[in-house]
Amino acid sequence: MSADTLLALTVFAIVSAATPGPNNMMLMASGVNFGFMRTLPHMVGIGVGFIALVVTVGLGLGTLLTSSPVLQTVFQVACSGYLLLMAWRLATSGSLGTASASARPMGVVEAALFQWINPKGWAMALATSAIYVDPANLGPSLATVALVFAAIHFPTAGLWTGFGASLRGFLEDPRRLRAFNVTMAILLAASVLPIVMARTA
Repeated sequence: MSADTLLALTVFAIVSAATPGPNNMMLMASGVNFGFMRTLPHMVGIGVGFIALVVTVGLGLGTLLTSSPVLQTVFQVACSGYLLLMAWRLATSGSLGTASASARPMGVVEAALFQWINPKGWAMALATSAIYVDPANLGPSLATVALVFAAIHFPTAGLWTGFGASLRGFLEDPRRLRAFNVTMAILLAASVLPIVMARTA
């Protein structure tokens, strides 16, 4: 990979990873509700899951998905359903640090699996595969892409989580926390709209 391409990939990774999306909204909400340290497994799971998704798409899964209307429909329904479930769990979560089954930090495995039905993650993976993965040099280019996204993910994820954690004091008031969680849940549910629009277009 040339220096110019590597620079372009790095900029793309920073912009993609830092901008709002389901992962970052959930990280900020988790930072608020559970603190930075308890959100670390969530952060790790996102990194592992997304890198696995990028590599798998680069190896050909993206072509299979985009060429099959049935798989696209299954994917879109699964994405929509799980995002709405996450939004509901967030909207109905209780006080800070609640340990109930309906309000707990997302673990490594759960966060990693979520990447496979995260619409923004798929869009990033498909774009990365199409633009930055060289089929003639598949192994090294995929490794470079994985390393760049790994290097970018943890600082950006840490910023979103840290911002959420910094709000914990302000949101100790149950009414403020409820308003925050409901707002984040609405934003998370709104991320389903692009999927619905794509189906009706």
